[in-house]
Amino acid sequence: MSRLAITGSAMMTSVGLDRDACFDALCAGRSGHRPFLWFDGNRFKVQNAYGIADAPLDEREPPLRASRWLVQVIERAVAEARLPADVLEHTPVIVGTGLRELRSAELWAREGQPLQAFQLHFEAAVAGLLRGNGPVITLSNACSAGNFALAVAEDMIRLGEADAVVVAGTDSLTESMVGLADRANPLKPERLQPFDRDRKGVILGEGAAALVIESPSAAAKRNIEPIAWLRGVGTSCDAFHETAPDPDGIAAAMREAHERSGRGPGQIDLLLAHGTGTALNDEAEIAAFRAVFGAQAARVAISGLKSMTGHTSGASAVVGVVTAIECMRRGVVPPTAGLEQVLAAGSDFDFVRGEARRMPIGNVQVNAFGFGGVNAVAILESAS
Repeated sequence: MSRLAITGSAMMTSVGLDRDACFDALCAGRSGHRPFLWFDGNRFKVQNAYGIADAPLDEREPPLRASRWLVQVIERAVAEARLPADVLEHTPVIVGTGLRELRSAELWAREGQPLQAFQLHFEAAVAGLLRGNGPVITLSNACSAGNFALAVAEDMIRLGEADAVVVAGTDSLTESMVGLADRANPLKPERLQPFDRDRKGVILGEGAAALVIESPSAAAKRNIEPIAWLRGVGTSCDAFHETAPDPDGIAAAMREAHERSGRGPGQIDLLLAHGTGTALNDEAEIAAFRAVFGAQAARVAISGLKSMTGHTSGASAVVGVVTAIECMRRGVVPPTAGLEQVLAAGSDFDFVRGEARRMPIGNVQVNAFGFGGVNAVAILESAS
């Protein structure tokens, strides 16, 4: 299988406002868990989240934060890739998101903050960067949106529709989504604990991330060395249930990712798991992983980033991919924070916990699963 060049990346989350700060914090096991920055926590069972502190807290919450982060991470990824202006102005941008600018709509409805309808779509936010010519496509595939955006980019390049594509994900906290999570969590989680026996549910976070994907020939023509390779993305839509995951649907996405990438279970060194800390998701992910990997499952290192960033919704998959690239570049894997007693179904798996682990990493699998059974799995290869 041919591979695609990744030539630029960027991310920001509650643990850091740029890629290096984020990765260093993740490797140190630092969490972005804190009280709601602007919400009235008394409205909800859960009164904490993993929010990005990027504005003065003694002022009103500014609108369009998800759009602002989107532009920032795209600019940084494009700068690392050194995309020239004449290429960039025709480069498609595929954005994965769960909620777009829903928070800005809430602020408009509740506080009268200014908002125009066109600002709900991300095209206006990135128009200056693209000089108004490149198409901007928004995918709202719930929590797997970022990997679906990556899958669309892969198809566009392989079909010859583009030499380069910018892939991004962004999401900010909204009161309506926090309320939905409150209803979905039967218990009151104090923190997000993926794969822990005593996990109590998901807690939301904020984040944004971006990648530049190119055909190998386009990168070589510009004399740009890839920072990693995209081997392939597998997707599935099992439509099993509105919220409950289906192990068979998840396994189907994994198998397609392996087929498209030419990389099988025996070649995957690291799994960055979806790991939402819910009773159903963690069990389903482990069941699917065991079904696909078989005897190889116990040898793969596993880490759950949401233990430190919270669930960053549509941004989470791209955050995972950017983190995977850094893991391969630096030869280190962040731990799964708060994982104290592994749930019985995964007791024989190799979870990275306690502290970061140094190890050689050739191939990484990044899982992302969303409501309604929209599943997307990406396989990455080291550039070294």
